[in-house]
Amino acid sequence: MAFFRSAPIAPLEYTRKLWMRSWVGLTMLFLYAPLLVLMVFSFNDSKRNVVWKGFTLKYYEKALNNDSLVEALVNSLTIAFLATVVSLVIGALAAVMLWRFRFPFKGLIEGTMSLPIIVPEICLGVAFLIFFAKVDWPTDLIWPLNLSAITIAHITFCFPFVAMVVRARLASFNKEEEEAAKDLGATEWQAFRDVLLPHIKPGLVAGALLAFTLSLDDFVITFFTSGPDTITFPVKVYSMVRFSVTPEVNAASTLLILLTVILTFIALKLQGVKGIAETH
Repeated sequence: MAFFRSAPIAPLEYTRKLWMRSWVGLTMLFLYAPLLVLMVFSFNDSKRNVVWKGFTLKYYEKALNNDSLVEALVNSLTIAFLATVVSLVIGALAAVMLWRFRFPFKGLIEGTMSLPIIVPEICLGVAFLIFFAKVDWPTDLIWPLNLSAITIAHITFCFPFVAMVVRARLASFNKEEEEAAKDLGATEWQAFRDVLLPHIKPGLVAGALLAFTLSLDDFVITFFTSGPDTITFPVKVYSMVRFSVTPEVNAASTLLILLTVILTFIALKLQGVKGIAETH
């Protein structure tokens, strides 16, 4: 029976694993400690955010009853949803086009698409401000059309991220599968729907989550493109933080963090269920 006993771990290997686990743990603590502190102090029964006075939920009630804050959150969610849907379609089609076809100036077009990722946000914000002012873009439209300028700006810098993620997923696709489907009588649309689309679904989910997150927490571009009567959640939080960081701001930020985590969990869960179904 001694033959089947696991061999003892060498001291050097054990030390290396302990060092790596400690390093990963410290890195995770460094990254997520500010979020944990924010969430803990959202329950602080004190207007001074750095002094703990006791547990309370009144600042969550105050944040949910703040009409302007709720309106800003709804605006941000609406913009993020619209920007994600449009960016997902444009980004996926752009990725497939750049992956499949050869055409003149392909490298130039691919580099131009990457500009919103490379160019600093402050430059994009000023560019959008000048553009919408030059074309005299209306800001007094009915809701949610009054969010159109911000939504267009968010689509512009979100869809390249989607295209980048989907393009990376397409690199592992075997083109012979698509050719086999066409040989068996499938049309271009059927081959795309039944062969290519299931393969890039993980990239689509990841790209959608990335676009939604980038749009939801964007401040710089939104600040330059929002109209006088339009305010989003990041801009509203910034205006509140200018005076002081109160537990109300922490409570609103905690609700947004929980919302983002829940949406991410649901998307990854659905992606996992689909992946299991496809393997069977």
